[in-house]
Amino acid sequence: MIVRQIAVFCVLVVSFFSCSGTRVEYYVSTKGNDNNPGTKEQPVATLIGAKNLVRAYKSKNKVSKGGITVWVSGGIYQQDASFVLDSLDSGTEDALVTWRAVKEEKVTILGGVSIDAKLFSELKDSIVKKRFSKEASQNILQLDLKSIGITNFGKHTQYGHALSVTKAPLELFVNGEPMTLARYPNKGFVAIGETLDSGSKPRNGDYSERGAIFKYTDDRHENWLQNPDIWLQGTFWNGYADDKIRVEKIDTISKQIKLATPHMYGVRGGRDYNHYVALNILEELDMPGEWYLDRKTGILYMWPMSNFEDSQIEISILEEPIVSLENASHVVFRDFIVEVGRGIGIYLEGGTNNTIAGCTVRNVGTSGIFMGQGAKQTFPHITHDDYEGVPISRNIGNLQGHIYKYTTWNRKAGKNHKILSCDVYNTGSGGIYLSGGDKKSLTPGNNIVENCKVHDYNRRNKFLWSGINIDGVANKIRHCEIYNSDFQAIYAHGNEHVYEYNNIHHVTQHSDDVSVWYLGRDPSDRGNLIRYNYFHDCGNKNRMNMGIYCDDSTTGVTVFGNVFYNMQTAHGVLYSNTGWDLTMKNNIIINPRSYTVVLSPHYYTWYKGKAPLVFGKGKLFEQRLFKDLNILKPPYSERYPELHNYMDVIEEGKEWEGMRSRRNILSTNVIIGGKENPIRTRGGKYGVFKNENNFQTNDDPGFVDFKNKNFTLRQDSEVYKKLPDFKPIPFNKMGLYVDEYRKTID
Repeated sequence: MIVRQIAVFCVLVVSFFSCSGTRVEYYVSTKGNDNNPGTKEQPVATLIGAKNLVRAYKSKNKVSKGGITVWVSGGIYQQDASFVLDSLDSGTEDALVTWRAVKEEKVTILGGVSIDAKLFSELKDSIVKKRFSKEASQNILQLDLKSIGITNFGKHTQYGHALSVTKAPLELFVNGEPMTLARYPNKGFVAIGETLDSGSKPRNGDYSERGAIFKYTDDRHENWLQNPDIWLQGTFWNGYADDKIRVEKIDTISKQIKLATPHMYGVRGGRDYNHYVALNILEELDMPGEWYLDRKTGILYMWPMSNFEDSQIEISILEEPIVSLENASHVVFRDFIVEVGRGIGIYLEGGTNNTIAGCTVRNVGTSGIFMGQGAKQTFPHITHDDYEGVPISRNIGNLQGHIYKYTTWNRKAGKNHKILSCDVYNTGSGGIYLSGGDKKSLTPGNNIVENCKVHDYNRRNKFLWSGINIDGVANKIRHCEIYNSDFQAIYAHGNEHVYEYNNIHHVTQHSDDVSVWYLGRDPSDRGNLIRYNYFHDCGNKNRMNMGIYCDDSTTGVTVFGNVFYNMQTAHGVLYSNTGWDLTMKNNIIINPRSYTVVLSPHYYTWYKGKAPLVFGKGKLFEQRLFKDLNILKPPYSERYPELHNYMDVIEEGKEWEGMRSRRNILSTNVIIGGKENPIRTRGGKYGVFKNENNFQTNDDPGFVDFKNKNFTLRQDSEVYKKLPDFKPIPFNKMGLYVDEYRKTID
């Protein structure tokens, strides 16, 4: 009887955790109530309700090993504010709090609102109807957003290269896909015509804020005069520098466009990448999947896809991160869909040993998963060298400008975090931003992104916002698949990161002077290791692009054991501007578009005569190598003795040691096809890249299945005879894998 009474007491009083206290469970359901105790039978209704129960329990109890689990049942959980887990939730090391979707149930954490398709109606305004083609007017539906309580529409802003990342205005999503803001053309771009005034050039210190004037090349522009807020998005000077700029005036007499604000480099035509798309134009709502919002009336117009009446329709509202972990530790957040916000999907700052696993993060206005602080620019103009700003939490801002100016900036990302088996896509400004560790002291972050699928991550910002960005010290990107971008897959800052077992493909497809993997302009960023990755089907043969880009004065990169296939990167599988200690060894390169390695000692070639601008007293490298840190003092002097003479003077005011490439080697690689000489160097004796013991052939060297792209080498492969020191490459381990979070691989 006594035993039975104890059992009954356990069930009635603490049924949500075991009698031993080793396990505590709370439950959340859309059918619950936040006044409930959070048991399986009486769940709470919101994530906040569950968080309050967890805090209340932890304030009175020492949580034993195994921690607390919050189970969230299937449904949509709309967030009117960021769901924040902060330091109050961390507890002790063993107080692990797991937030988890109930197995096999779809749980969505939504930064917007769901709309019933029945609320849409046919076009009502006869004047508006006349602005559409006959076919469009018969298909377009409308919805008065103000009538359903939506009045915060956000606003269109300029964003792009050297500019702050801004939160998206209101966006529309149907059945999990972003709809297209009415644009012209529906596919492709409009070429920039004759430039009459390139506008002011902030890159050269001209802050007069003069917008460019140029000829338009398509008479369609003449139909847009009734639109008050037209924006052009494209590459206006360089093929990597994207921008979105408001149109101030369209002059149909002279066939000219005047832009309201300048582009970083000014505006020009003439190159095949000097082009744009025109956005936010009512008359261009001319195909299924497009939409337009009249911000004065609050009426949203859209041309729906088929079966619209059964569609799931959502509008983004929340500008804060949908989920935010701030100085929390030992938190597991798994198996959720986080979507439809105007800013960041999941934000992490500080703390230790947090895990984001099995989540889908999609349809957000900026980054999917963002680790570490951003920066608020305080300098009032578009700028590069004159940038000033301050760190800021829960915002991206001008992170790229800040980290360029303050290279040892510790972004307070925390340590030992894991982002595992997540899918991140349809994001506005990059997929995942990985950070952690301290560059000045070379303290490791040990943060990992592993087994994640990242694609379609440049809906808004383009250049610099990659599938995965990385900075800090000793972080890892492993077993990820990154694809479908005109720009980079990985953009790197920092030291001793490892990039391994990734499958990267179909990137850098429609841009210029862009690469698959990028690092540059800071010789102290050493120790980066790129190994056992599969790079394939990247680049554009008609553009200047690269595979591995060790840009201006990159040092200490090792490329080992990778497979490169069908790289249409016209400037090499590996390209370097004056690199030191670059090692490309034990790789397989198959059918490269051009050279395996291209090296330009750029201080003697295209940048000739300008070395004092970076090596001179008070200039960039003195700041980065002797003020932000000191390469002649520990830990840099001990970790990287190869840098000791980097800034030594050869000829006062003209030449420094770092201008001349050192100790670069291409060794023990298998190269199938490509140029007869796999290395192209420029600048004579100053372009040093040693070619040693490589095996070149035009034939199958002994793959398991060359035709079907299984590039595992058979044991009897000719490679092992030609190159006895060649190490087997684990081709079958590259890319995604099945685990408890990722059940299948598409």
